[in-house]
Amino acid sequence: MRRGWNRNLRRENGVQHDSGVSGPSNQNTARRQERARVLVVDDDPMVCMAIEVYLERHDFQVTIADGGETGLRALENSAFDLMIVDIFMPHMRGFESIRIFHERAPSIPLIAMSGYAFANLHTPAPDFLRMALELGASRCLRKPFTPAALLAVINECLSEAREHYPNRVQLR
Repeated sequence: MRRGWNRNLRRENGVQHDSGVSGPSNQNTARRQERARVLVVDDDPMVCMAIEVYLERHDFQVTIADGGETGLRALENSAFDLMIVDIFMPHMRGFESIRIFHERAPSIPLIAMSGYAFANLHTPAPDFLRMALELGASRCLRKPFTPAALLAVINECLSEAREHYPNRVQLR
């Protein structure tokens, strides 16, 4: 954060809104409006904080929702260029969140993430990330993931969205 500048954050019903960096110049206002807007929905505050800090350093505008219901409220009240949604959260059963987020905003790329057990050769457990893709996720990330992997997936999704909606999203 630059010296002498203040971040404008407000918390409302489990959703943390970041209006960006405030300052006296119209140039900063224009820059804020150009930033890609990302909605992060996860019930783990440490995951949310890590993603938020990393993405803000890469000039994204980040809104954090601490669960599926608050994420849906944020989606109804704000415009986003990308969603990052945890598959398994309290109060929304499994893939319900992925399906509902995709139905409510089918043109917004959705990255599903999960740290839950995955299918392997020795157990008949389902591959949850593959199921998320079938329900509308654009990409999937297995927790833990590296910051570089997160940024790469985000840029792939935004690039694809930009091809389909050229005036809508910004690349980083």
